[in-house]
Amino acid sequence: MVSISLPKHSLPSLLPTHKPRNPSSQNLPILSMSSQSQFHGLKFSQSSSLSIPSSSSSSSSLTKTTIFAKVSKGQVPSSFTLKDQDGNTVSLSKFKGKPVVVYFYPADESPSCTKQACAFRDSYEKFKKAGAEVIGISGDDPSSHKAFAKKNRLPFTLLSDEGNKIRNEWGVPADLFGTLPGRQTYVLDKKGMVQLIYNNQFQPEKHIDETLKLLQSL
Repeated sequence: MVSISLPKHSLPSLLPTHKPRNPSSQNLPILSMSSQSQFHGLKFSQSSSLSIPSSSSSSSSLTKTTIFAKVSKGQVPSSFTLKDQDGNTVSLSKFKGKPVVVYFYPADESPSCTKQACAFRDSYEKFKKAGAEVIGISGDDPSSHKAFAKKNRLPFTLLSDEGNKIRNEWGVPADLFGTLPGRQTYVLDKKGMVQLIYNNQFQPEKHIDETLKLLQSL
């Protein structure tokens, strides 16, 4: 321990001349969890208060932000409800009790997305044999999905995630410096737990190989 000796006449100048304000009035960061937060990681909100000194007012401004934690392997994602290509509402919880392949893709009709969808179509019997459902999700509206499914004879469900809400909640990463929605596939087991997360933007058909390999091992 090091001690420092100061002249007696200099000590008062180092001490406060008045009592500090009530600590409770100081603005400190506040972290609060919303009553609807779900630990499974999939969604929680944070309200933070950050004080900035103001010459005109001592009040602080409140900034509210929403943070989404990405879905990870070993987690059970919270259910969501979206419209399918026929305009019907479909919930993820509807498929509980069987494996589910949920694949996020950038857009209907793009060459790579068409190739991926057709690869799922061509292997659809293998997915059925494994007892699994296939769900494709993009930000396109139901009418776009309907035309895409009809043109390519897709036998599985396409869900419309307009505004990319579910994509953001699941934490699907974007590509090309954030300019292109990511292509990511999740395999959920019968209990709804994520067993595989596969991301590959430029080899769309690999998603089918990887998911079937995993499903056949469940």
